[in-house]
Amino acid sequence: MGKSAAKGVLPTLIIPVESQVRELDAKLLLSCCAAERGYPVIIGSRAFVHFEVGGMPQGLYVAKSMRSMSSLMFSLIRKLGHEIIAWEEEALVHPPPEVFYSLRLSPQTMRHVSRLFAWGRDNEVLMQQYPELPDDLQIHVTGNPRGDMLRPELRPYFSDKVDSIRSQYGDFILINTNFTDVNPYLPTIGLFEPSDDLHKPPRMGQAGKGMPLEFATGLAAHKEAILADFLTMIPALEQAFPGMKIIVRPHPSENLKRYADLAAKHANVIVVQEGNVLPWLLASKALVHNGCTTAVEAYAMDVPAIAYLETLNEVYDYDFQGTPNHLSQQCFDLDALISALRDILAGKPLPAHDSQREELMGTHLQARKGALACERILDVLDTHYGEGRSLAVTSAVSHAQARALSWIKAMLTRLNMQRPGLNRAAYHDHRFPRISVQEVVDRTQRMGRILQRFDSIRVEQYSEHIFHIKA
Repeated sequence: MGKSAAKGVLPTLIIPVESQVRELDAKLLLSCCAAERGYPVIIGSRAFVHFEVGGMPQGLYVAKSMRSMSSLMFSLIRKLGHEIIAWEEEALVHPPPEVFYSLRLSPQTMRHVSRLFAWGRDNEVLMQQYPELPDDLQIHVTGNPRGDMLRPELRPYFSDKVDSIRSQYGDFILINTNFTDVNPYLPTIGLFEPSDDLHKPPRMGQAGKGMPLEFATGLAAHKEAILADFLTMIPALEQAFPGMKIIVRPHPSENLKRYADLAAKHANVIVVQEGNVLPWLLASKALVHNGCTTAVEAYAMDVPAIAYLETLNEVYDYDFQGTPNHLSQQCFDLDALISALRDILAGKPLPAHDSQREELMGTHLQARKGALACERILDVLDTHYGEGRSLAVTSAVSHAQARALSWIKAMLTRLNMQRPGLNRAAYHDHRFPRISVQEVVDRTQRMGRILQRFDSIRVEQYSEHIFHIKA
């Protein structure tokens, strides 16, 4: 039977990580801040957290999305006695509201969430206007831990990696791609699943489930056109800037083959997908992208960013991906892109952050100054779960049923991960490579040295791919 938190004991934070390179550093910062306040933390691979959640101490599960595909898991988590708090990982750069709602939100999933933490005012308004928003779901504008990692005081966290990258590659232009919709690591996770039957309507893949068919079809065609532009642009940049490395960094969920085939023909084109993108940004001379969240990160870290908009569609490039494109210098053909890069490489001063871009950034990302977003989130948790306040108590029967179902679900998922060929196990290891306790310790200690805190934090192995962080 699930038990409520004992008086004076704070609930355990259960923090799943889906994409290690994108999420882990920020969630470790949240973990350390939480442990410092007395919250025990369990953090690790999302898939493996779900395998183990039936045996974890009652706590607060920190979700990163609220899509329909999570409805069953959320239901089990609640019946196990955990509460669910959440933020929407993709809310910083999102499609028009009517598309976002059908794609990213599910009324059945959201009814299991107790409170929501918004990246900024734009995110708050977006959620408040959702027609199916549960009446009792509380929204707190706190910023996001990933935003904390962009702040000047935390940039030294990446210094060693930046130095290592520069030592290995010298000066380089960073090309970030985000074409998972049409170039997915697994065929099933794109906008549409591949089919040999031309007479049947296309079947939605994981990225498209919930998206209106007309919008998804147009987006797929647009992404294919942009991908073609990039595959032409990359070798053109190598020719325009001899001696300069062109580093291509695909999205963590993309298939690398097209880029690897291209790089094999061009000595100064290099494909990398290792580690957090932030040190790569800081080590680069400039970022080239199209509608990529990385451009928001580049803006926050004062890295020159150029949006390459050779193929322009205002619905997708402005209504959907407008924030990163508007925060960047926009180039609409190859000559303009090369000219802009020449200016940057020649040391031409960048234009100051104008008031319009600053207002746009401020609307989308809270906690750029003052208290960290992590601290603001924990302040909310302290108010609602601190001082011995109890979590909900679930019945013994409901808890036992949920525990049994969670183990059955875990067993089936593990079996599915072992299918021959390019399977879910390979995809998991691609997104969450094995990491040791010592590597996690090194990261937390480096954060602590920079912020002059976390001396009391300890890291232990909880189980495979999962760690226990506590004071």
